[in-house]
Amino acid sequence: MNKFISAFLLIFISCPVWASSAGHIDLTSSVAGFVAITLFSIAYLLVIGEEFIHLRKSKPVLVAAGVIWFIIGWVYTQHGIPAQAEHAFNHNLLEYAQLLLFLLVAMTYINALEERGVFDGLRIWMIAKGLSLRSLFWLTGLLAFAISSFANNLTTAMLMCAIVLKVAPKDIKFINIACINIVVASNAGGVFSPFGDITTLMIWQAGLVKFQQFFVLFVPSFVNFFVPALIMSLFISNEQSTPIIDNEFTLKRGAKRIVFLFVLTIATAVICHSVVNMPPVLGMMMGLGYLKFLGFYLRKSLPRSLDKKRTQAQLRKDEKALKRLGNIVPFDIFDKIARAEWDTLLFFYGVVMCVGGLGFMGYLSLVSEVLYSHWSPTYANIFVGVLSAIVDNIPVVFAVLKMNPAMDLQQWLLVTMTAGVGGSLLSVGSAAGVALMGQTKGKYSFLGHLKWSWAIILGYVASISLHFLING
Repeated sequence: MNKFISAFLLIFISCPVWASSAGHIDLTSSVAGFVAITLFSIAYLLVIGEEFIHLRKSKPVLVAAGVIWFIIGWVYTQHGIPAQAEHAFNHNLLEYAQLLLFLLVAMTYINALEERGVFDGLRIWMIAKGLSLRSLFWLTGLLAFAISSFANNLTTAMLMCAIVLKVAPKDIKFINIACINIVVASNAGGVFSPFGDITTLMIWQAGLVKFQQFFVLFVPSFVNFFVPALIMSLFISNEQSTPIIDNEFTLKRGAKRIVFLFVLTIATAVICHSVVNMPPVLGMMMGLGYLKFLGFYLRKSLPRSLDKKRTQAQLRKDEKALKRLGNIVPFDIFDKIARAEWDTLLFFYGVVMCVGGLGFMGYLSLVSEVLYSHWSPTYANIFVGVLSAIVDNIPVVFAVLKMNPAMDLQQWLLVTMTAGVGGSLLSVGSAAGVALMGQTKGKYSFLGHLKWSWAIILGYVASISLHFLING
């Protein structure tokens, strides 16, 4: 039976000619390569169709990554150089591990801030203002732009969308336009900071753009948001919304201290990378330690804090406050870690390993030859942005990093921006757009977004033009 399986695999993945150089085998013209490309294409079609088939996006890419590297391992074993394939796999795995731990710490902090009520406090403050719909449109957009520079665009977009749905639940036209604005703002805000998006983080960790150099993209990315926002705001009513007051809301213990520790963690990661030339993940893991120490203190001091607040509530005869105190549970850091977006993290693993495997087979060299040798880098990087409206920007940027084309700083900044904001061209081009379509239950839709794509394209072109005007 084993001999039959071995013979079948040998025939299945064999090819007429394999060019080998320094232990590396070119599989681009082999059956093995064609199978890998086909498998990755099928897996990614399932990812794109996640909204319709309700299959989590991590599942197909995890299987595809496993099969692709199984094929590579088999081929290299048959040629007597299995160590080459193992080394390549471990290299890609190390890249993923660093990004995984970095993102896990960032997600843990965001979940802790959410659980402590920081985002709810912001939402309630905005709703209580009774702003006009046009003012709310601008405020949610500006806040989405600002918050997404340090929090992921998915969390930011859903927070702002919740405000829009609360203020105008039946105004479908306003909800659609406001959600488009939030998606564009969230994607644009993640461009000028390494902490704003996975792709900017990848480029920063690769050492191609320094931390402070990302900030030159602030003005172009803001224009990318501002141009379509200005156009769409002209079609929004200026009527006042009804203020909704929530006098029972209070921030939980430790909320402000967690904000401070998050800023300190970011500073630690930047210092590790910029000053001592260590990977940023070192600083982020130290930051997780900061949060764990705070969690220990909050748990230990909780009984004393509850006794103090209970005494004060009894003196005021505040029954509602007493009831709230009875529902307080200790701060649990591992609960925050468990609530990380594991489907996204596992999807990221599948993408990194799939693209890494295809690159090891030789396909990325072929794509790089077409894009960056036959085309100007400017046109190639603009095309990358358009492609990210259809294909998730994570595999697109990872593929560019694997190609490692000879580009100067301005071109690396350009591809950073286009890959980040290109997902706004279609509602399915980013996680924020897909999530808001589900959150609004059809009030914000693919076709509704498509009606305003022309305005978003104007912002896309304006941001690219401004980048070259400012940054050379």
